[in-house]
Amino acid sequence: MSKAIEIHNVEKRFRLYHEKAPSLKERVIKFGRLEFEEFWALKGVSLDVESGQSVGLLGHNGSGKSTLLKCVAGILRPTAGDIRVYGRVAALLELGAGFHPDLTGRENVYLNGSILGFKKKEIDRIFDDIVDFSEIERFIDNQVKHYSSGMYARLAFAVAVHVEPEILLVDEVLAVGDEQFQKKCLARIERFREEGRTILLVTHAADLVRRICDTAAVLDHGELVTVGEPSAAVATFRETLVRRGLEVPEEALDNPLWDHSQEVRITSVSVKLSDSSRSFLPSGDPMTVTVGFETRNPVDDVVFAVSIFNDADDNVYGANTSTLGLEPQRLSGRGTTTFRFPSVPLLDGSYKIHLGVHSIDGRVSHDHNRDCTFVISSDTKSAGIVDLAPEASISIDRAERRATG
Repeated sequence: MSKAIEIHNVEKRFRLYHEKAPSLKERVIKFGRLEFEEFWALKGVSLDVESGQSVGLLGHNGSGKSTLLKCVAGILRPTAGDIRVYGRVAALLELGAGFHPDLTGRENVYLNGSILGFKKKEIDRIFDDIVDFSEIERFIDNQVKHYSSGMYARLAFAVAVHVEPEILLVDEVLAVGDEQFQKKCLARIERFREEGRTILLVTHAADLVRRICDTAAVLDHGELVTVGEPSAAVATFRETLVRRGLEVPEEALDNPLWDHSQEVRITSVSVKLSDSSRSFLPSGDPMTVTVGFETRNPVDDVVFAVSIFNDADDNVYGANTSTLGLEPQRLSGRGTTTFRFPSVPLLDGSYKIHLGVHSIDGRVSHDHNRDCTFVISSDTKSAGIVDLAPEASISIDRAERRATG
């Protein structure tokens, strides 16, 4: 298979100046003598991306992901090393990159297209599709400096995917915009992948890497830590964050205020993982969710409910204390409700826990909490949401050959 991107021993150095020359005179006087500190954003990074491959770049803030992507796009020049790119490139980097703020959306579409080598007639042919995809037709003739961040993202993505690039570079721009637009973008990226185009994706979202990418690379303080299968790379990424002390345990915040209709309110939510030293739960391990509550007055008809949703907002599990066999009890004062999951066989990804307190018939809702999340790390290569861990076997029926004499 041919290479789409070749990155060989790339290094990138920046100078961090500790003083400024506010005037031209001072700049001339202090030319070459301003104190600075060398900062190496990339240190000897080598990575090959095959044609048609989808590769994710994972790493904490400041790890060098975006710098590497800008070097591949040709926006930055490496201090050392060599980068070779084979094919037409469309880059979705920081928000609004490539847009002129004083030009209208329409003018920026033609500007971006011409930069990518398109003639006016070619842009005319795809212009309506770009506007339809971006869903900002009413504002297309307004200056983009008046656009919201979501409108920037819509137009930038629409231009990038309609110029038919052979290589698509994406840097976290999918984190901007509403949920429906994000799903629309992901669907288009997945279509690109099916068409055999090359994708280089920078993100913090481990579940997105597992969903889209064939391979993932992990960067840590400018150095390439590992390159491999997405699930293994995600595990390395998380271990790196824990080692650096960069992750904070997920815990819901207390809600100190009473609503006038509440008889019971949730005061706290905590999630206990099987290994408290890790910030993620290995698939199949146990998990405990504890809900603190407080009643305004004694109340009899109360059940506690728990639901788990994946990142696409699919409900993967739901139950309440009544369906789990607990009879409603008379509650008074403060207390806790505990949901113990002996095994959580979900596949790799981020999950949200929704908790609620309501009457047994569901007609009275006292309180709810949707702030708690957890992350599953799975080594399996299976697709879907749940790891059913089947056993497979193959048997071959052999026909008997009988000798005749």
